[in-house]
Amino acid sequence: MKLARRKFLHLTAATSALPFLPRAAMAESYPTRPVRIIVTVAAGLTPDIVARLMGQWLSDRLGQQFIVENRPGASGNIGTELVVRAPADGYTLLLVTQMNAVNAALFTNLNFNFMRDIVPVAGIARSPLVLEVNPSVPAKTVPELIAYAKANPGKLTMASGGEGSPPHVAGELFKMMTGVDMLHVPYRGNMLPDLIGGQVQVYFGVIAGSIGFIRAGKLRALATTGAARSQVLPDVPTVGEFVPGYEASSWYGIGAPKAIKNDLVEKLSGEISAALADPAVKGRLADLGVELMPMTPAAFGKFLTDETEKWGKVVKVASIRPAL
Repeated sequence: MKLARRKFLHLTAATSALPFLPRAAMAESYPTRPVRIIVTVAAGLTPDIVARLMGQWLSDRLGQQFIVENRPGASGNIGTELVVRAPADGYTLLLVTQMNAVNAALFTNLNFNFMRDIVPVAGIARSPLVLEVNPSVPAKTVPELIAYAKANPGKLTMASGGEGSPPHVAGELFKMMTGVDMLHVPYRGNMLPDLIGGQVQVYFGVIAGSIGFIRAGKLRALATTGAARSQVLPDVPTVGEFVPGYEASSWYGIGAPKAIKNDLVEKLSGEISAALADPAVKGRLADLGVELMPMTPAAFGKFLTDETEKWGKVVKVASIRPAL
């Protein structure tokens, strides 16, 4: 009887493990066909370049193409909804950006809930902005800019790439935390010619796009917006050195439809972490002016929660509305 019972227990244990075998095999063999990475901005912009860099590394590593598919429009909501509605099989991924966190508060009529419908897979990188001004502005430091703006309320104009864009919310956070009044001027296209020409005076810009003009003296960098000084502009202080607690960065990570299996999430997360440890990938990202932001699924999920709450407050206090 004892022998029969022992055989029965072994058989039961083996049988109970069977349902897990297909999932393990799925993760081991994945991917067996091309994978799409949906990018919610146009080709050539920093998020697109980051996605293509990661896609090429994953293609080489896993033996299947990771194809970047650009789906811009509606502040990134078109591409995000495409991923939300896609099969949760690991073959459609989303390049998650700061706009997803902002949009959760900015849009009240979406057909999806970003925090509910997208599973965090991995963090990739963050990109601090640079607070820059036209040289005609009589301020060479952040405290001088704050003093000038308070003495001349509404006189300074602050450019951005549109309502709710990273430069806009970074500027609104600055206004909230310093109590200054600057007139927001949203642009649909490139605002740098007007900033250089003096038609607008202040801009929280992407470092990579501005650094040439800063070095040429056409724009003046007052501070960067990350938690630490930028490796690209090491002599430029951070805003947080003068405004404690201030931090505003664009960032990038990978998400997937909510029903994706955990083993696929873990495999993708591990491969992305390996990519970020590759010296060649690290060098390419450094050339873009972005900083590594490796995060596990759990850490990236907490980060998304914190960012969504942070920018939701800014959207509410600044009464930001989507552009019509």
